[in-house]
Amino acid sequence: MDYKKIQITADEAVTIAQENFNVQGSAKKLPGEIDFNFKISGTNGEAYILKISRPDENKEYLDFQQQLLQYVAINAKGIGSPLIIPDTEGNIISQFQDRSGQTRLVRLLSWIGGRVWSDVNPQLEDLRYGLGAYCGQLTQALQGFHHPMADRRLDWDIAQASWTLDHLQLFNGGQKEIISFFQQKFIQAQPQYSDLRKAVVHNDANDNNIIVSQDLIHPSVVSVIDFGDAVYTQIINDVAIACAYAIMGHNDPLEAALPIVNGYHKVFPLQERELEYLYLAIAMRLVISVTKSAINKKEEPDNSYLLISEKPAWELLLKWKDINADFAHYSFRAACGFTAHPAEEKFKLWSQSRAISLEKLFPSIRHNEVHRLDLSVSSSWLGHEKDFNDLDFFQYKLNALQAEHPSKLLAGGYLEPRPIYTTSSYDKIGNKGRESRSIHLGIDFWLPAATPVHALFDGEVVTAVNDAGDKEYGGLVILRHREEGLEFYTLYGHLSVDTATRHTLGAHINSGDVIGELGDWPGNGNWVPHLHFQLMLSMLDYKTDFPGVGYFNQLKVWKSLCPDPNLLFKVQGLSGKHGASNEEVIAFRKQHLGKGLSLQYKVPIKMVRGAGQYLMDQHGRKYLDTVNNVAHVGHEHAAVVKAGQQQMALINTNSRYLHENINALAKELLETLPPQLSVFHFVNSGSEAN
Repeated sequence: MDYKKIQITADEAVTIAQENFNVQGSAKKLPGEIDFNFKISGTNGEAYILKISRPDENKEYLDFQQQLLQYVAINAKGIGSPLIIPDTEGNIISQFQDRSGQTRLVRLLSWIGGRVWSDVNPQLEDLRYGLGAYCGQLTQALQGFHHPMADRRLDWDIAQASWTLDHLQLFNGGQKEIISFFQQKFIQAQPQYSDLRKAVVHNDANDNNIIVSQDLIHPSVVSVIDFGDAVYTQIINDVAIACAYAIMGHNDPLEAALPIVNGYHKVFPLQERELEYLYLAIAMRLVISVTKSAINKKEEPDNSYLLISEKPAWELLLKWKDINADFAHYSFRAACGFTAHPAEEKFKLWSQSRAISLEKLFPSIRHNEVHRLDLSVSSSWLGHEKDFNDLDFFQYKLNALQAEHPSKLLAGGYLEPRPIYTTSSYDKIGNKGRESRSIHLGIDFWLPAATPVHALFDGEVVTAVNDAGDKEYGGLVILRHREEGLEFYTLYGHLSVDTATRHTLGAHINSGDVIGELGDWPGNGNWVPHLHFQLMLSMLDYKTDFPGVGYFNQLKVWKSLCPDPNLLFKVQGLSGKHGASNEEVIAFRKQHLGKGLSLQYKVPIKMVRGAGQYLMDQHGRKYLDTVNNVAHVGHEHAAVVKAGQQQMALINTNSRYLHENINALAKELLETLPPQLSVFHFVNSGSEAN
């Protein structure tokens, strides 16, 4: 069909609206995949959308859409979906003869005011949550609706996405590899996926069908329009489609999807088994989109709307493939309020009857008591970044602390937010700017190099490598264990390279066997000697590594995936400290501090450390400091800290006494100023100066 010959002009749309619906006004052409759409601005002050079908359109298909809109209007009053405007004869589907003499079907709907999603910037978390909630409300409203056309063949139905296999030859190289990867995963998932809950769903919440309010401060989703792709399919597909388009353009698409899933689930509860296939369903919607674009480039090169999502869809597909499917699944579960890892509760129940002595891990040490070493972002013991990066000095401090507690192991660190991971491999640019991995996922035991480490359970070697690099693991061994139908892993990091790599993959390790010896720097990843011990319920497809530190915004997932090792040891002192919550700190301030000491921001931030241009909160999150007027040369500048410590060790008083330092400061300043500025009045702050 020649696209140019069947197009409708704005003038023709004005005539159709007037003759068929008795609506006078002007027409503005809108984008559309199948229909020719126009906004009609009526002289009566009302606005409408005129939808003109192609010459060969199936009237039963249009009846399906109209019946669906009427069903929503009855079952979900106030949801904001378009209303049907009958023609002058009372028909909900009208018709006319086009300039070629062909009969065309036409419908008129009420106009939904606002902005399309693609025009909204930024698309913040609250808005994405609102999108999920709206789509869930729409699915709820459609429960019980059916129509013969709901079961039609539809290329845009994710459940029918296997048709894309016939067009794989349209792609080359890396693009072909990505599409084939997801297609094969989809085929493998069919037996379980096909049994998921089904219903008639909207099936097309793309970024040009989502209508957002004009409020620039608190935008909200007011409607999802265009029911042309509604179909009877798996309910999880509707969630996937809302996610697929709304997370385009985000640095971290998985994080961007979570509020949508959460909002949908709050209104229309999703089942645990459905969440297993959400990652794949999102991918297959993108595969359909890019395949459609490739086909349409050949068939309808003049229809630019058909290519509108091609570039962002490819960008998202590339990012999506880099996300581990299991981690996405666990994240979706956490977003819906389930335990992130399905086996978390089973592991906790199993561990209740276990109490493993630390002497089993370190028989040569023979200590089962612990002095908790605080390396958190708020730790005063940890000191300045310069101190903890100086391994000799850090070892000296550890030796002194060990001397104070000779009968105890120095250990701790589970879920501790730490500032000590300073290499670029721990950072990424997320949806809210720079993010750093800071949440420690295991327990560290600080012991001398060459200390033997023993296996706690029978297991199989799945990793035995030299994880070389600054602030990496060095010698690393990971064992897989199967206990009473439960599978889990234990990780032993910072071993000496030679003792870690002597193991062969698949080798059996007996409980009590020596796994390796603690390494020394630099071979152990350039750390002061210690064992990083971690539990995992999944390997997430890692083969030669596994994260020992996670992002704070993924804490729920990592906490579930990597349970507390002290569930096994049950040693008092290994559990992390918990400071006062922000709410408790605020409550105390309100009761005991003067109102002149005001707080900033709608949600006050608890800052506990500074480093250069950054401030850090109690979770280790960094904030670029553009407000503070105290640290003129960056926070905790090493030279300033040293000078302050030296002076505080001598005397800290005011200018009523003689002291040479105040004169020395004045002399330095005089050298930078013209002669006429030669008298100084030192003050405490800018407020005093004013």
